[in-house]
Amino acid sequence: MNRVSTKDVMNRVSTTLNIELSILKSLTSNPQLSTDKPHAAVVEVENLVYAYSQQEPVLQEISFTLKKGDRVALMGATGSGKSTLLENLIGLKQPQTGKIIINGIPVEPQTLPQVRRQIGFSFQDANDQLFMPTILEDITFGPRNYGISPAEASDRARQLLADFGLEAYANRSAHELSGGQRRLAALASILALEPTILILDEPTNGLDPAWRRHLAQVLLKLPVEAILIASHDLHWLGRVTKRALVLSGGRIQIDSDIQPLLQDGTTLDQLGLPIDW
Repeated sequence: MNRVSTKDVMNRVSTTLNIELSILKSLTSNPQLSTDKPHAAVVEVENLVYAYSQQEPVLQEISFTLKKGDRVALMGATGSGKSTLLENLIGLKQPQTGKIIINGIPVEPQTLPQVRRQIGFSFQDANDQLFMPTILEDITFGPRNYGISPAEASDRARQLLADFGLEAYANRSAHELSGGQRRLAALASILALEPTILILDEPTNGLDPAWRRHLAQVLLKLPVEAILIASHDLHWLGRVTKRALVLSGGRIQIDSDIQPLLQDGTTLDQLGLPIDW
């Protein structure tokens, strides 16, 4: 198992903790918007354009909708803008033009606390979300900062650990876990906040086949309204999602059922996604 220096650990903890606390502070210090009115779509993106400073847009005229029950793959070659799009959805980046609406709430600076209560977001590197001394403390961190009592937060965390087969690791640090165990622990820390929408960025990175299967089994049982997963693992996406959005040239070139697409090797190859590699 790789060893990590104390200095590296402390630097990672400091950076990640500052980000987490900033988000959580906004969540707990702003009043909630009313979401009593039913809304057909849980995620709506309309004509989104995003460009990095003084550069050409990496996302152009992006439009799509996610409804309750949707499990959607976000596919595209490296550099196609998948992570950038996901970060726009949760307000980590702001588009130049266009609209994003989450459960009826427009994504704007003043609404980010409410939007982030709706979404569970997993970064590519699970270590970015695991920074406390133990896994149990990682999972209780979010709920406790939302005002949940320590007892309830602990009960919620232990149930998630049991669901994921990690109860024996509750008092271990993330660096004592395998890559697959860290990935599930990071997912548990998100689900402890009880989001309605789950967004995952390359969740199978570094996982062996057994852990990819276990992660798929966990995701298929989750009681969330919609799941959006960005990944290069095409066969795995075919097992956990039903619909595919394919990014290429800064635009969504395909929005279709995933199974017929996975059978179309010619189209996938043209999009930089050869199915057998």
